Amino acid sequence: MKLKLTALFCLISILSFGQKKSEKQEWKQLFNGKNLDGWDVKIRGNDLNDNFGNTFRVEDGKMVVRYDKYDDFKQKYGHIFYKGDFSYYRIAVEYRFVGDQAPKGEGWALRNSGIMVHGQPAATMGKDQDFPASIEVQLLGGDGTNKRTTCNLCTPGTNVVIDGKLITAHCINSKSQTYAGDQWVRAEVLVLGDSLIQHYANGEMVLAYNKPQLGGGNVSGHDPAVVIAGKLLDHGSISLQSESHPVEFRKVELLDLKGCMDPKATNYKSYYVKEDNTACTYGKKK
Repeated sequence: MKLKLTALFCLISILSFGQKKSEKQEWKQLFNGKNLDGWDVKIRGNDLNDNFGNTFRVEDGKMVVRYDKYDDFKQKYGHIFYKGDFSYYRIAVEYRFVGDQAPKGEGWALRNSGIMVHGQPAATMGKDQDFPASIEVQLLGGDGTNKRTTCNLCTPGTNVVIDGKLITAHCINSKSQTYAGDQWVRAEVLVLGDSLIQHYANGEMVLAYNKPQLGGGNVSGHDPAVVIAGKLLDHGSISLQSESHPVEFRKVELLDLKGCMDPKATNYKSYYVKEDNTACTYGKKK
């Protein structure tokens, strides 16, 4: 473990000195700006890919969450899953909150959405399950009255370790600014298997933790066999949330680091992540 952690911290440090570049991994656009091809929708109380009320849709080249066909939100939490399973990567979204909250949405869900990482597959969610067991990078917008940080951590069906201690609190605030109004914000997450996850808000690292794992509460309607307490999470699904406030995503992109970081990957080599985390480059230390 000591060797593994040392290697990981080296990979995200300034050890790019003396590297000889031979390969590069480009950001992949998960949202094509035209339709929801490649995505699955799961809304509480509905079957997989029953997009109740056309909640998730594309408007003006953006992936949006809308509630114009809701008379009552009725805790119909929704998630849109990108098809696939991911372990070592960097995910980024550019988002903003707009308009008014859906009728009877909970107060805590005002200007609230999220990026779910290391999640269970969409197909394994119960029909009445509220959230996938996952690590949630909580996206919050300012309410105009007090500080509301973004890129926080919430843990439906999961726990993490911070400073060597198991954290069982459901949500942990980041150190980000408050972003009020309808401004665009870039949220990024660096996910390194079951070792390290870091949150970034507009380029600033605002939260970090280790050993994401199953356990804890704050999820309902799930199959208990899916949540095995203490099991480390080193891979899983990626999804975006619908929690009752309209939100827009103009970009959803991913930099796959599996071939750079995971010794079990078939294409693994002695890679290092560039200092700015934008690409993987192969090289040998002098």
